Amino acid sequence: MGSRPELVAPPEIFYDDTEARKYTSSSRIIEIQASLSERALELLALPEDDVPKLLLDIGCGSGLSGETISENGHHWIGLDISPSMLNIALEREVEGDLLLSDMGQGLGLRPGVIDGAISISAVQWLCNADRSSHNPRLRLKAFFTSLYKCLSSGAKAVFQLYPQNVAQRELILNAAMNAGFGGGIVVDFPHSSKKRKEFLVLACGQQSMNSSLTIGKTEDEKGFSDHDDEDEDEENHTVCFSDRHRRPFKKQKNNKNGKGREWILRKKEQMRRRGNDVPLDTKYTGRKRKGRF
Repeated sequence: MGSRPELVAPPEIFYDDTEARKYTSSSRIIEIQASLSERALELLALPEDDVPKLLLDIGCGSGLSGETISENGHHWIGLDISPSMLNIALEREVEGDLLLSDMGQGLGLRPGVIDGAISISAVQWLCNADRSSHNPRLRLKAFFTSLYKCLSSGAKAVFQLYPQNVAQRELILNAAMNAGFGGGIVVDFPHSSKKRKEFLVLACGQQSMNSSLTIGKTEDEKGFSDHDDEDEDEENHTVCFSDRHRRPFKKQKNNKNGKGREWILRKKEQMRRRGNDVPLDTKYTGRKRKGRF
């Protein structure tokens, strides 16, 4: 039984030269990536005015999704955190512009310049704390807030994702709603264990309040092939060596000044951002010490 890639190692480490080349050379992955990208563009519902749009491909990898965007007559900018994936995209001479970027730190694009965004199996990576300084809520907030700013008014963003559980799905959805987006989850083939796919469909601007969600596909409609990629099936089962495997600590009460563990962790994170040398967070951080030994 395999494991979810995002729980095995950080993306820039997991997708090294070997894994990136193996991913791009798999005919089944290429076929499924194309199907998912076509569906994402369908849910994006771009105006049919024969005018090419500038789209964002978040977690573009080696450019498989970008090729689908190009085939549909649009221009695109691809962002990915894996240098190995981007190197293969350059070798394949994809038509989009490529950026090495960590989406959890924000996108850093000019406001209102993007006509739409898609992402295939990438957003759930933000729910992991691969480093002690990573906070999934803050990383999701930085991502969705910056995405909202760079999209033009009324533009949409569609994310195909594999949430690990209900809590992770709600974490992602709430972060998007708090950033100002409207929308929700569209599920294709909800009663099929193999074909089931989830898409987070978001809209920004005033149109987001009035936009209605597309109904997900059912077994009666043409959908993805039954021989879904093994990697996709494996992504639903994983083990991980990150902070979530530690035993949960008992919630500590605030002291008389209202400064408990959470307050201390926030202050330490602020100091780290300023470049100060701050001790590592441990189970003893914020714990009340006895008056004497």
